[in-house]
Amino acid sequence: MNLRPAVAADLARHGITPEPADTPATLREKLNDRYLEEVRRLRQRQRAGEIPLSEYAGHARALQESYPLLSLPLSQWGPGD
Repeated sequence: MNLRPAVAADLARHGITPEPADTPATLREKLNDRYLEEVRRLRQRQRAGEIPLSEYAGHARALQESYPLLSLPLSQWGPGD
């Protein structure tokens, strides 16, 4: 599968290595699963008192910003023309 270098690098940053059978859609699902795991951990940290409720939104925003591929249309994951 051919991916844009920036897409491949961002997937690797999150520990995702494309398999031969993967498609952009399956890779996005894997990335989304990683994101949801991190959201759950963040929520647990807030509930455990590690993150004050007043700071939780900032942490959640930073986490969301660390996953820009989730907002990139799948049509733009492949190499450009």
